Amino acid sequence: MKFTMTSCRLLAISVLLFYAFASNAQEKQQQELEKLQQQIQLTERKVKQQLKQLEQAEQKLKQSDKALADAANARRQTEEQRSELEAEEKQLIAQQQELESKLKLQRTMLAAQLKSAYSLGEHDYSKMLLNQQDTGKLERVLSYYQYFNRARLKQLADLNNTITDLQQVLAELSDKQQQLSATLVILQQQQQQLTQAKTKQQQAVTSLQDTLKQQGRQLEYLKQNEASLQTTLEQLRKKLAEKARELIGLDKDKGKLTWPVKGSLVQKFGESRQGGISSRGILIQSPEGASVKAIADGQVIYADWLKGYGWVIVLDHGEGFMSLYGHNQNLLKQPGSRINAGETIALAGMSGGQALSGLYFEIREKGEAVNPLQWLRKN
Repeated sequence: MKFTMTSCRLLAISVLLFYAFASNAQEKQQQELEKLQQQIQLTERKVKQQLKQLEQAEQKLKQSDKALADAANARRQTEEQRSELEAEEKQLIAQQQELESKLKLQRTMLAAQLKSAYSLGEHDYSKMLLNQQDTGKLERVLSYYQYFNRARLKQLADLNNTITDLQQVLAELSDKQQQLSATLVILQQQQQQLTQAKTKQQQAVTSLQDTLKQQGRQLEYLKQNEASLQTTLEQLRKKLAEKARELIGLDKDKGKLTWPVKGSLVQKFGESRQGGISSRGILIQSPEGASVKAIADGQVIYADWLKGYGWVIVLDHGEGFMSLYGHNQNLLKQPGSRINAGETIALAGMSGGQALSGLYFEIREKGEAVNPLQWLRKN
């Protein structure tokens, strides 16, 4: 087959056009690839920035939870000190009244003795001493004088001792009253610190919730928190399996256990939480600072701040049973402490990012969450 000059030219042009189009397509693909890489890098930077913001919000929440716990604990200790001072003040007041009654009685007795001594003194002591005719009477009078003198001296000594004791009690009472006044000033200052800490905590909660809302990470955040809790409890369960314990579990008290805190049930076991995750425990709304009590005899195996749950305390009850108490204002017991049923172990609060004050409560059997309402006494 013969190609004309025109055909060769057309073929060359076609080849050139093909390579040109191919080059343009490759260049366009390269540009799109670079653009896609830039978008990926931008997204990665945005995700890193979001994670950093979330981490900062979580850190602020943890710090505010700790500040509130410290302020609440300081106020609680000062309140206890105040109660002790008031009890001591009452004892001193009672002691003061007793000493004043004793002093009054001693003065009455001393007055009676002085009156008797005066009556006895109507006899002329010197004249009787010179008169030797009635020696028996003289001996009796001398005995009376000696008796009254010894009694007066004893009464005067007792009177002086009572006055000294009374003065000491009054000084101690004045000191306690000054301590009480100083304690009241400290309590007022601590109340202001507590209010400021609570405001910062609420601001931290709002900041965390806003961050999660803007980033659309509520579900992911809840899943991470639950996974963290699950991991922590599993580690605790494995540790417990290595140690023999004399605790007898909760089986015999099923349906009879007292509620860990007084309040209203606002979330049941298995109900949907934020983000659609089913709750593994119950949420009881109660005032800040309400006493959180152990549901049964046990031992503290965890007491610390946990992301999403705030200040958490976990008790081992033996036989694979554990109870968990979360969102506390502060914790009153340390790991290793033996606890009796009904003993106060924490104070209810809103730590961990809660908008309402209360207690999150779980019961676990061999690591699995069970419905606490089946174990607690019906109200």
